[in-house]
Amino acid sequence: MANPKVVIIGAGIVGTSLADEMTARGWADITVLDRGPLFRTGGSTSHAPGLVFQTNPSKTMTEFARYTTEKFGALDHSDGRAFDPVGGLEVATTPDRWRDLHRKAGWAQSWGIEGRLLDASECAALNPLLDIDQVIGGFHTPADGLANALNAAAAQARAATGRGARFLPNQEVLGIAESGGRVVGVRTAEGVLAADIVVCAAGFWGAELARKVGLVVPLVPMAHQYAKTGPLAALADRSRAASLPILRHQDQDLYFREHGDRMGIGYYGHAPMPVDMSTLESATAGEAMPSMLPFTEADFVPAWRESMKLLPALGDSKPEEGFNGIFSFTPDGFSIMGEHRDLAGFWVAEAVWVTHSAGVAKAMAEWIIDGAPGTDVHECDLYRFEDVARSGEFIMQTSSQAFVEVYDIIHPHQYRTALRGLRTSPFYGRQQELGAFFFEGGGWERPAWYEANAALAQRLRDGGLPFPVRDEWSSKFWSPIAIAEAHWTRERVAMFDMTPLTRYEVAGPGALELLQRLTTNNLGKSVGSVTYALLLDETGGIRSDLTVARLGPQRFQVGANGPLDFDWFSRHLPTDGSVLLRDITGGTCCIGVWGPNARDLVQPLCSDDLSHQSFKYFRALHTHLGAIPVTMLRVSYVGELGWEIYATAEYGNTLWDLLWKAGAAHEVIAAGRIAFNSLRIEKGYRSWGTDMTAEHLPAAAGLDFAVRMTKPDFIGKSALEQAAPPGKLLRSIVFERPSAIVLGKEPVYLDDSCVGYVTSAGHSATLGRCIAYAWLPAAVTVGDTVEVDYLGSRYPATVHTEPVVDPEMSRIKR
Repeated sequence: MANPKVVIIGAGIVGTSLADEMTARGWADITVLDRGPLFRTGGSTSHAPGLVFQTNPSKTMTEFARYTTEKFGALDHSDGRAFDPVGGLEVATTPDRWRDLHRKAGWAQSWGIEGRLLDASECAALNPLLDIDQVIGGFHTPADGLANALNAAAAQARAATGRGARFLPNQEVLGIAESGGRVVGVRTAEGVLAADIVVCAAGFWGAELARKVGLVVPLVPMAHQYAKTGPLAALADRSRAASLPILRHQDQDLYFREHGDRMGIGYYGHAPMPVDMSTLESATAGEAMPSMLPFTEADFVPAWRESMKLLPALGDSKPEEGFNGIFSFTPDGFSIMGEHRDLAGFWVAEAVWVTHSAGVAKAMAEWIIDGAPGTDVHECDLYRFEDVARSGEFIMQTSSQAFVEVYDIIHPHQYRTALRGLRTSPFYGRQQELGAFFFEGGGWERPAWYEANAALAQRLRDGGLPFPVRDEWSSKFWSPIAIAEAHWTRERVAMFDMTPLTRYEVAGPGALELLQRLTTNNLGKSVGSVTYALLLDETGGIRSDLTVARLGPQRFQVGANGPLDFDWFSRHLPTDGSVLLRDITGGTCCIGVWGPNARDLVQPLCSDDLSHQSFKYFRALHTHLGAIPVTMLRVSYVGELGWEIYATAEYGNTLWDLLWKAGAAHEVIAAGRIAFNSLRIEKGYRSWGTDMTAEHLPAAAGLDFAVRMTKPDFIGKSALEQAAPPGKLLRSIVFERPSAIVLGKEPVYLDDSCVGYVTSAGHSATLGRCIAYAWLPAAVTVGDTVEVDYLGSRYPATVHTEPVVDPEMSRIKR
């Protein structure tokens, strides 16, 4: 699009950052509107305390924060700095928090953030106000600091204006003008402002505005307490507004920053306070701005008590002013970015805190102008949510839980507690009878392990199968039963509930052409073929991986990763109606039957020949098991003989019972997700979103085998043709000590330098040791020894050939 007209709604920190980023890339016809004055517009930017802590369990969010510190640190403003790198200090007052800070230090190393663990005396040296007796230790990040959001907004707006952008205050957006499925302008009281692209960066007003164009933006405006003390003797005669590191006391849901000789205190310990947008203006009529609700003093009492306990110097004063400031919270805590699927040109950048604002703006500018962001943003994508997560009740309950958990210690395998049991497979009752412990994912209840297998685990332990002793942290949301389930899958046979695997039907005369265009592999094979393929973006990055079964000349079943894949397919459907795309997940079910006894179990139920010669690996078959019509795919994510067996949902309960009864003679068990994960890691199978994302090319992820460069064309092909050899590779590493356990995202060291990070890991029942994937420099070769830091302890591991178990594939192809 040549010289497009862009309107950005919202002149807060996100809108101004985006205008700067877009004009810096040569797009000059940009108008930024705001309902309030410039640049204290009345939104969250106007009152944000400005804490920028870069370290985050998400690599993406860390990258956004790092870019924000770098950019804001280079901005000039006549009223002072846009960023003050005073550093950040998080303190632990409990053993659990101290362990969590070790984990956070590992993230910092993994993502390239400078940080150091401190003892109590070192913490007190950085912040003399601390009561050293309350502190066990701390984590110091010297490049973190305080953003002056208003200065940063004004400075970026000035730069954007110099390149041609304009900023219009007091312009409330009343609606969006559209024509032919595309945005054409923005309606204000003064008329329609023409636009080819509209970006909604309206903060907590954004969800209401998006609703006017039929778009659900899952966020909840939530009030959060912030107070300032009176003058403190300990902070008297300060030459700067802030010199102490910003301080987080997460054990009590508190953070602190200086305001000259006063201390600002933020508090997340109160009950969630969702904001009713329909009454916001009347509720804040007497306040300084619409984003500041009246301070509720009773809610702050525990905060003040714990603040004085940690910082006794506060006892010389009291909270003299305060407000309940409004911020946006989402069901999963991530920002919301992307383009409206049904209204081309309408984009959103919402639920973005100052911490990540410049990084989000950069990614948005790249996405809009270049077609793909330079940072993987799947965690923030507008269309990442399942349909159930778009309901008002779900958004409210889960966003409220996200508020409560802002400063909680969250285990990587911890799943939400709100609104459980929404999606269950037809086998759910049988799984409950077997004592399943359920994880949650995509709204589905997914068995992690089965207590019915506890006796098996004990029998195997007594028989000499090693069960490592795990520390308290790695033992959470885990059971040694999972080791027994993985071992039994390799030795006998197991049934896995694969129903939550996302499935689409792609059908019609244009189906093959579409799939050939979207995927990397050749799908023009015979009916009954099954093909592993990748979805790439325009830069060659891996958007997803798929298993595609050709069930008819014009009908394909696609095993995908979730809603983002449906969105990608939908955006590329031909306009002539030649392709039908349906999500068939909820109407179907699937059992994976895998293990050396799988054929002995299933063959007597089927009149078709299931031998290896007649039903080869990566083939599909329509048949019957007993009287039940099924589709069997001879694929195995666990690396064993067997099939994914699909049926429509009404047959699910009967299918489970049929297989379970037939399996009794073959010692069948039900096995869960933890065993499934460890088995797939043994076999070298990747998990998209964990092991690789859009920031990785297929060659780097070890997936070149799924790319057919001889195809005429596919999305991402030209980028692959021009790609340089990858600097980092995804490698399997095997730990030398049987006791070594990692969970993911830990830093990897070579010669005492951090060179990469772990993506996923699992205990191998076959080897009796932990296996992990890690992104490592290409120069690191098979046989090299690296070290992985887990909560402050280093564990040696060896880079291994892949797959680690059964490289000949003899177990699958028998």
